[in-house]
Amino acid sequence: MVAVIKKVVLAVSLLAVLPSAQAHRQWLLPSSTQIEAKEAWVTIDAATSENLFDFDSNALALEGLQITAPDGSTIAPESTSKGKFRSSADIKLSQKGTYKIRLDSQNVMANYILNGEQKRWRGSEDKMATEIPVEAKDVKVSRTFNRLDTFVTSGKPSDSVLKPVGQGLELVALSHPNELFAKEISTFNVLFDGKPLANAVVTIAAGGVRYRGVLNEITATTNAQGEFNVTWPFAEMYWLKLSYPSAPTMKIEGAPVEMPEKRYSYAATLEVLPQ
Repeated sequence: MVAVIKKVVLAVSLLAVLPSAQAHRQWLLPSSTQIEAKEAWVTIDAATSENLFDFDSNALALEGLQITAPDGSTIAPESTSKGKFRSSADIKLSQKGTYKIRLDSQNVMANYILNGEQKRWRGSEDKMATEIPVEAKDVKVSRTFNRLDTFVTSGKPSDSVLKPVGQGLELVALSHPNELFAKEISTFNVLFDGKPLANAVVTIAAGGVRYRGVLNEITATTNAQGEFNVTWPFAEMYWLKLSYPSAPTMKIEGAPVEMPEKRYSYAATLEVLPQ
């Protein structure tokens, strides 16, 4: 009986340190970030999950997948597939150097009044006109632009794909994203439409939460030049997330949250290597 009680107490303790209501996170996960092979390939998984890098919720659509090769050209995956919990893309790395794999998507949210009742709607841009009744009043629309990044290197790392495109929310790695090491400091620059974004809050979390029992989330705030530093606590796959503008808060109990007309979300998956 004592042993059973101890197990129950331990289980409750672990639940207490786990995030009580983990948000669903969107991410790309490469099968490897550094490939040394004569014929190099990588598989990218794309998913939404509660537990970071676990396949426990939904697959992401890959229509917005962009693959930038080391020479700046855009290439297509050799094959793609979509299952219940994840989508996958197989990419042949014909060139030596660093590739950027990016997935862009857009969500639309709307609040409106219909027959005196407050209604909410969420969906895609092309469905909004047909799914919100024409008699709806006080329609307020908010669009969220989502961007996911990860980086993969075949052979020796290169820097050409690290240059910003100058549109939307971007994370520029001043320390090469495929040369990050535990206990070392890495520097990044956050840009919005090509300009430094000051006072942006970046959330950083490592995978393997289900085995650690604690999230151990790290936060950093950008300076006036849009830069921030992070010291990696241990080797693991990491997820970096930021949004602009900041998430709105509930003002009146029961009232809809006032969303900005446009909101931008960015997340990157990076591997930190042991020293």
